Amino acid sequence: VAKRRVFYVCIITQYLMKRKLWMYCAALLVCQSVAAQDSVKQWTLQECLDYALENNIQLQKSRNDYLSGVEDTKMAKAARLPSLSVTSSQGFTNYPSASASFSDSHSGSYGFSSRNSYTGTYGINAGLTLYNGGKLQTAVKRQNLQNQIDALSVEESANDIRVAIVQAYMQALYAREAVEIAINTAKTSEAQRDRAREMFQAGSISQVDLAQLESQYQSDAYQVVVARTSLDNYKLQLKQLLELDITDQIELSVPEINESAVTRVLPDKTQIYATATENMPEIKRGELAVEAADLDIRQARAGFYPSLGLTASVGTGHMSGNHYESGSQIWNRFNENVGLSLSIPIFSNRQNRTATNKARIAAASSRLDQQDLLKTLLREVETAYLDAVSAQSQYVAANEKERYARQSYELTDEQFRVGMKNTVELITAQNEWSAAQQEVLQAKYMALLNMELLNIYQGQPVTTY
Repeated sequence: VAKRRVFYVCIITQYLMKRKLWMYCAALLVCQSVAAQDSVKQWTLQECLDYALENNIQLQKSRNDYLSGVEDTKMAKAARLPSLSVTSSQGFTNYPSASASFSDSHSGSYGFSSRNSYTGTYGINAGLTLYNGGKLQTAVKRQNLQNQIDALSVEESANDIRVAIVQAYMQALYAREAVEIAINTAKTSEAQRDRAREMFQAGSISQVDLAQLESQYQSDAYQVVVARTSLDNYKLQLKQLLELDITDQIELSVPEINESAVTRVLPDKTQIYATATENMPEIKRGELAVEAADLDIRQARAGFYPSLGLTASVGTGHMSGNHYESGSQIWNRFNENVGLSLSIPIFSNRQNRTATNKARIAAASSRLDQQDLLKTLLREVETAYLDAVSAQSQYVAANEKERYARQSYELTDEQFRVGMKNTVELITAQNEWSAAQQEVLQAKYMALLNMELLNIYQGQPVTTY
């Protein structure tokens, strides 16, 4: 008996130890999971913008295009300086049909003259364009303007990224709150379903009423899944805009947004547009493109003018037969040369005339592009302004609607408990309240989104709520 007791005690002890081990492992996994959730970075809107402007691939490519244009400008400036080059050529010639000759007539020995010849030339050449109708100077000015245009294109790409980030972030915030509303609605439906089961068991309601509330709960639970899927999609869009890795997770830092932030008074629409025309990079880029097109006309017209160039060189060479006589030949053949070259265009098969006419057409098109940019900006500003004002009005009205819809649902719920309202009326009141909450949420973030867009048009930083 004692041995059996000891045996049972050992078995129980081992079981408890194993059970504790599993509990420790489970606790460790839970702690790791919680730690992993806590380690996920909470992204604010400003952090998203800063990260995207630093790491976006398209923006980096735009910066590389700008740097490439800077190199072109350096080359255009260097074209006005003299050119200098060192040349050398070496040659070997064989004369297979050369006749034999005596190499030493006094000694009587016979020999052959060399049938091979080795030649070499060496020179230093310099050149300078003295005049070519102002083409080089115009090219430098054109490249400087192109550098400014490229820099504005980088800023324009950055603005496009700002707009995309703001839209994705606001949509994700909207989806996040929509999930909360869907969860609360599902919890309310679940509570109604549970209470209806008790009422059915007590004989207060029919099985049809219970089935309707069961169906409503399942429908609301499904809407939770739909809302969470929408949130995941918007977070994925934001993650892709940030160029994050597939293993990276992203969570939003939810700001505290007061009602005053949604309904704040906007500046005058005309003032916003005037500020936008001064700050938006595409407008400045269009203006510089017009100036660049005028320079292209000047550069094309330079083809009608003569060009004058200065050349200078020093050189020498040698030629050897039987013996390599480089020393004396190199000195004897040393030469210096200075010259002027003049080219006067008389007939160029209409190349210069066509180039000038096409440059003028391009300049006219650039002016039309500038007008189109101004009209596009006006349309965008007016649309964002109208949407913001409309969303603010809808937000105020939706808040009132939501307040009365909530009161209606609460009264209907109380009357349903005492049998004064049926399930259809209860479900209808609940759906109206849920729809009113969604309208408030939609108007809220529509107003915030368009106000942020107006900030971008005016060159202002994003709002920190």
